[in-house]
Amino acid sequence: MAGAQQPGEWARHWSYAELPDLDLLRARYIRHTFPRHSHEGYVVATVSHGVEDIGTPGGTLHAGPGTVVMINPEVPHTARAGVPEGWVYDTLYPSAQVVNDIAADTTRLRGTVGFAETGVADPYAARLIAEVHRAAEEGNALAADSVLRVVVTRLLTRHGTAFPVSAPRAAGARDAVRARALLESRMAEPPTLEALAAELGTSPFALLRAFKKQYGMPPHTWLTDARVRRARRMLDAGTAPSVAAAEVGFTDQPHLNRHFTRIVGVTPGAYQRERARTYKTGPDRPR
Repeated sequence: MAGAQQPGEWARHWSYAELPDLDLLRARYIRHTFPRHSHEGYVVATVSHGVEDIGTPGGTLHAGPGTVVMINPEVPHTARAGVPEGWVYDTLYPSAQVVNDIAADTTRLRGTVGFAETGVADPYAARLIAEVHRAAEEGNALAADSVLRVVVTRLLTRHGTAFPVSAPRAAGARDAVRARALLESRMAEPPTLEALAAELGTSPFALLRAFKKQYGMPPHTWLTDARVRRARRMLDAGTAPSVAAAEVGFTDQPHLNRHFTRIVGVTPGAYQRERARTYKTGPDRPR
């Protein structure tokens, strides 16, 4: 899909200045498809109309109205319409710090926490997710923060788990971790798969297989996702999209526009405009 949204589609991806560790997306997509990607933080979403088909490592989830979707950090997934009319949904993107702080404060879960299920039928939690959006849009920071904590606590209490922290032991897993670090450090001018494998002392096929097993996607797909993440941080800081495109290794701004829109759901320009509007809006200024 190109950078522009299709007729009938709309989206707002933004952040509320009073809750800086939370991003929000409210959108309707019909033909838009999200390629395989992952997030640094959590995804907590609910569909209000239509059906969203979410491809996860465990299979495809058909999320309709009343379904709450929970995706843990760094879990690769895809998304597309499950019915011809598409889907409308509200999504919260709380940071890992926010969710783990809530878990420590309101549950018995300790350490790195996550959700043991990807999709559950929970109309009440779905209404709470929509309420966080409404409160943020109305500039009601107390309500937005309170309801966010209530819904995350509810989902963690019912579907949460603690994940053990372990270093990769297998040689292939260690190679994948090292390859990721090298790609991050050379994002603008990445090596070929053959050169990367040679630097790590392995074969291209072995590295490709190990990387996909470790991160759920091949190195080139992961790199595109990582470039978009870095571009987002640059746009947050006020960097022009054309400059961000060059810095992260895209050939030009249209190249960034295409991949950014596919993964984030809005164009870089629309994303940055919402950021600028959000940060200029204070409690004493009209929204």
